[in-house]
Amino acid sequence: MNITIEPSRLEGAITPPPSKSQAHRLILCAALAGGESAISNVDLSQDILATLRCAEALGASWSLAGNTLRLAGCGDPGPFLHGGRPLPRFDCGESGSTLRFLIPLALALTGGGVFTGQGRLLQRPLGPYLALLEEKGVTCTLTKEALILRGTLAPGLYRLPGDVSSQFFTGLLYGLSLLEEPSVLESTTPLESAAYVDMTIQAMGRFDVTVSRKGAGRFQIPGGQPYKAQALSVEADWSQAAFWYAAAGVGNAVTVTGMTEDSLQGDRIILEYGKQLTCPEESLTLDMSGCPDLLPPLAAWAALRSGGVTVLDNAGRLRMKESDRLKSVTAVLRTLGADVTETPDSLVIRGQETLPGGIATDCWGDHRIAMMAAIAATCCREPVMLRGAECVAKSYPGFWEDYRMLGGIIHEHPGT
Repeated sequence: MNITIEPSRLEGAITPPPSKSQAHRLILCAALAGGESAISNVDLSQDILATLRCAEALGASWSLAGNTLRLAGCGDPGPFLHGGRPLPRFDCGESGSTLRFLIPLALALTGGGVFTGQGRLLQRPLGPYLALLEEKGVTCTLTKEALILRGTLAPGLYRLPGDVSSQFFTGLLYGLSLLEEPSVLESTTPLESAAYVDMTIQAMGRFDVTVSRKGAGRFQIPGGQPYKAQALSVEADWSQAAFWYAAAGVGNAVTVTGMTEDSLQGDRIILEYGKQLTCPEESLTLDMSGCPDLLPPLAAWAALRSGGVTVLDNAGRLRMKESDRLKSVTAVLRTLGADVTETPDSLVIRGQETLPGGIATDCWGDHRIAMMAAIAATCCREPVMLRGAECVAKSYPGFWEDYRMLGGIIHEHPGT
């Protein structure tokens, strides 16, 4: 879908969609429980549908009424390991969370699996995971079309670097929690995006499964803990809220509502970073290591920060997202007329009051790039055409409806 955004300012109150990060975690806990769980405030984005497909492959089933998901879990994993069944297939779509969370679960429950995906999914970092699993006796075969795993997850000590993806840790916490004997999970480097691991431990705790944290990067996982079905609600998403906070920061009269102020979501740091962006300091450096998803909205905000230079630092991991986000953010904002310099690990952005616009740009098949461009377009002097704007469905299917509701003027081009 190609769209043209006319210059206009946004105005009104907006409640962002449910947290994708929390929904993934609650869905998987429910899938592992005996009985039926009810999870309310669920938005069926493409990533959440991927996790639901994979939960079905594990033996769970689900239905949706309104925005409440009812999920019957697979309960006791015993029948999966001893039934002589062929390896199940896990279609992870383009969801990195789904893939990395499901790998240890498949090994614990089904003796492995065939994992497929779309876009750049199977090109995203898996090396530390696969090296660790091979050390534990798992057979790992990675091709362009699929990742094939054969083996079982055994209790014990698991050590891997914490500077690649916290999703590896979440997956292992889930998988190891299903075993009868205790295990220890340890980060060999400082654990980046640690808030996401905290969210996992919180979700598991809500289903009566405990994990003990010993220091910054060491976790003790007792064995023999059954997940118990629950009725819970998903918080609003701070990652998506960040785009609306950025919209307000660049001059739109947007108010964000419905947020959980004491949330464990690490991206609530947008409030602190937003305060810094509104200060008059000429030079500002923001650390992206714990909140990589905030780089696109912060980049749009920084590009329209009059009279200041902003460095978005420690962002090298963003090169292996749905797009190389250091490259795609730079390309899109430069196309709109922003002053952005890309380095191997950061972006250096010199702000200005408005941007020229008046041009077409590609969304790079990346939902966060499309939303970033939409926010920047509110401060462009001429219309902006976005190619491939449907990619927002990956995480925020209602984004363009919300944009229009706030007064955004969008023209869809027929046949695209």
